[in-house]
Amino acid sequence: MHSLRERVAGARWRRRLAANRSINHGYRVGVGIVGVLVLAVGLVTIPLPGPGWLTVIAGLFVLATEFTWAERLLEFTRHHVKRWTDWVSGQPVWVRLLIGLATAAFVYGVMVVTLHIAGVPDWVPGWVPLWR
Repeated sequence: MHSLRERVAGARWRRRLAANRSINHGYRVGVGIVGVLVLAVGLVTIPLPGPGWLTVIAGLFVLATEFTWAERLLEFTRHHVKRWTDWVSGQPVWVRLLIGLATAAFVYGVMVVTLHIAGVPDWVPGWVPLWR
């Protein structure tokens, strides 16, 4: 089976871009910039509620279309995420609930600290019981 990078490189549109060295270089730089930006947003949002890890993986996916190191890192991440989910799904219900509660407590703690440091946004309604 071909890797993601090989499949993209084998596409007709990608071969046409690769034929022109300056366009190819610009394309790779563009992919690198977009991938790093998506990856950075994902890394910043990991502790916040939302798709932090999914965004990190999306950034790696973008980078993996052009860069071997990113493809290896994406494969490493896929492997370990699968190992983790397989392990969690094999645990008793009480362990899964404990992991879920610990995750929720961590996210809540990050939100409280973030709101305490940054302040409550103006768009939050006054009836929400937060620091004012």
